[in-house]
Amino acid sequence: MTTAPANYTRALDLVTRVRGVRGAMLVSADDGIIVAEQLMEGIKGPAVAALAASLATRLRRAMEAAGVGASLFWHLQAEQGALLVVPTAGGTLVVAVAEPDVNVGLVRLELLRAGEVVG
Repeated sequence: MTTAPANYTRALDLVTRVRGVRGAMLVSADDGIIVAEQLMEGIKGPAVAALAASLATRLRRAMEAAGVGASLFWHLQAEQGALLVVPTAGGTLVVAVAEPDVNVGLVRLELLRAGEVVG
């Protein structure tokens, strides 16, 4: 785990305590740099962070073009898992990597709480 302030650790703990979550990260939305992480072995954090930041940029542009405002939560489901993301007002993404059968509603709730902790 990356050395991080106590509030970052607390934010990630909120997410990783959910059954089926394999890891959580705080990622800079601008450049995809990992700010803090708690990941199970085998998860390629830098690749996930880069993907999340890239998708966040593209999604922000698409949402602006559509005139519907900023995204609050997004969920990408794949065959072997899911990526769930909440952007914060401060430009950080709270990212969860989860198993396919995770309780998405509970992860969303904890991601939103983590976003409030991070600010």
